[in-house]
Amino acid sequence: MMNKQDASRTTLNVTAKMNAATKALLLGAVMSSSLAGASAVYAAGDKGDVTLAYVEWSSEVASTNVVKAVLESQGYNVELKALSAAAMFQAVAFGDADGMVGAWLPTTHEDYMAKIADKVDDLGVNLEGTKLGLVVPSYSKLETIDDIKTHADDIDERIVGIEPGAGLTRLTEQVLEDYALEDIDLTTGSGATMTAALSNAIKGEREIVVTGWTPHWMFARWDLKYLDDPKGVYGGAEEIHTLARKGLEEDMPEVYAILDNFAWTPADMGEVMLNNQEDDADPYETAKAWVESHQDIVKEWLPAAAE
Repeated sequence: MMNKQDASRTTLNVTAKMNAATKALLLGAVMSSSLAGASAVYAAGDKGDVTLAYVEWSSEVASTNVVKAVLESQGYNVELKALSAAAMFQAVAFGDADGMVGAWLPTTHEDYMAKIADKVDDLGVNLEGTKLGLVVPSYSKLETIDDIKTHADDIDERIVGIEPGAGLTRLTEQVLEDYALEDIDLTTGSGATMTAALSNAIKGEREIVVTGWTPHWMFARWDLKYLDDPKGVYGGAEEIHTLARKGLEEDMPEVYAILDNFAWTPADMGEVMLNNQEDDADPYETAKAWVESHQDIVKEWLPAAAE
């Protein structure tokens, strides 16, 4: 027969075993969550603050918000700085931003990169298969840049461009000079004003020439074509590079590793860009949804310790 002391010991043993089992279950749950990679729960930034610079092109809005979503899933608080193309490079070079994922090389941002190349870490290509040029609707009678001369009246003697400080704008100014298009105006504005003008022209099946690049959601929305560039002013296929400030590898090695590992395809970027065109779309929420549904890709960007 069990006395009170034995009964008390048995109760304590049972309680201890239950507590141990509970702790084991909780520990297992935490480990399982960690092994899942970037989780759906976005942490409160307890690992520190990160600043990413970007230019408000639809492609860079997509990529920068995806990187933000991944970094925040790993416990960082991320601030995005929307800047002109020139200021974006300067921000990383002088430490006002920790990194950027929108350096179009070797042609578009050649001038900006040349000025700060020794002040940043070029982490290499994050997307291949980009292109720049003049874009028209597929129904257009224009086939080459030379055709602009003979169809100047049809396009109201203008090319619709984007921001005045963009590398694409600089190249288009060179196109006007090299192709002797002195009667054609290059109107500048933004990526949004460019696509709005394109949309309006297509609705009326009117001729229009805009500055464009791939990847861009407009190629999924409308049937478009590039004008041939026989003089090669826009160059060939380009790549998008990731840049980091000097010292980031020592200060925040995990952030540096994620930026270094970040790479995706034009199809991936195009999916995010197109989703950003939905009514009331929030680029950050779109990015989070993409990250959560593409864990196989995101896992490749995380350092081994974070997986």
